[in-house]
Amino acid sequence: MAENGAAEPAMDGPTTRRPRLGSMSRPPFPWFGMDIGGTLAKLVYYEPTDITPDEAEAERDSLKSIRKYLTSNVAYGKEGIRDTHLEMKNLALCGRKGNLHFIRFPTAGMERFLHMGHEKNFSSLHTTFCATGGGAYRFEEDFLQIAGLQLNKLDELDCLIHGIHYIDSNKFNGSSECYWYKNPTREDLCEKMPFDFRNPYPYIVVNIGSGVSILAVYSQDDYKRISGTSLGGGTFLGLCCLLTGCDTFEDAIEMAANGNSNNVDKLVKDIYGGDYTRFALSGDTVASSFGNMHIKEKREAANKEDLARATLVTITNNIGSIARMCALTEKIERVVFVGNFLRVNPISMKLLADAMDFWSSGQLKALFLEHEGYFGAVGALLQLTKTSPFDLPVDQ
Repeated sequence: MAENGAAEPAMDGPTTRRPRLGSMSRPPFPWFGMDIGGTLAKLVYYEPTDITPDEAEAERDSLKSIRKYLTSNVAYGKEGIRDTHLEMKNLALCGRKGNLHFIRFPTAGMERFLHMGHEKNFSSLHTTFCATGGGAYRFEEDFLQIAGLQLNKLDELDCLIHGIHYIDSNKFNGSSECYWYKNPTREDLCEKMPFDFRNPYPYIVVNIGSGVSILAVYSQDDYKRISGTSLGGGTFLGLCCLLTGCDTFEDAIEMAANGNSNNVDKLVKDIYGGDYTRFALSGDTVASSFGNMHIKEKREAANKEDLARATLVTITNNIGSIARMCALTEKIERVVFVGNFLRVNPISMKLLADAMDFWSSGQLKALFLEHEGYFGAVGALLQLTKTSPFDLPVDQ
């Protein structure tokens, strides 16, 4: 006790903890989160819109340059794209107000991204970059050597789940983030329907990137990986490049949209001559993917678009089958499909919606999210705002 009877402050060493109030609890701008996948790198950038005159005057030129570059362009070089249709406006984060931007580029272009960061002197503003995904480990040394940045490597499944719940809880510019398809196989009647995801537990999340991970989620902090498959979006793109000569995911999807997989696959009617009524299998059900390609005439008749469509259907059906079995095993009715495989890919989404509904007799519902493959990057951004250097002990 002090001489005046007041409690004496504890002094455990030469460090003290700065207060976690006001601006002191926030990391310095710019705010980024990154998810570096096997095929695609996803970057989210939080653009503050409530900058005060004093802040604007004190800002470094490099910070202004980065903000202008990212927000005034929709394309960066030949490969970087800002998905403007996904931008979230007036979003509150860590006591600030701003817009959240979503940017993607092929992981193969990582070195060019790092050189851009070096040219814009990013390391003068940050020394640590929050990132998740396998690339956070693969490119750790490159970040340090080329851009002068240390990576704070984060668990990708933690980031995925936290990102999903943050985006959904904030809505998508006033609209629902989560949706499902009504009448998915009827082009004339198909509707995209909003789904209330405020109390979703439990649910299955199927994350379709280069490969596939499947998780059972019981709460925001209680989940486990229950299955997966190596046959994912990377498999689809790789096979399409081999079979059709295409170069990009967008090209592969466009070819698939103009193809007919029935010219490639062996159907139930090719075996039974019609429906297999005992098990309610339509004659148009796929019995063997690519099963007709051993027949020379059919092989010669199939074009590249047919091959792309058959590849897409094969990968999608396999993912749907595994997801359904996981849902049945875990006794969970909601199945949420995410990941960049679903980007510009309504064919797969509608196939998954129809398959989950049909094979479960209406008991399972396939759900989708507008921001598809960006949730890991959002989770990394959230971790940045939680691990401000101002929250850590500092030397006096």
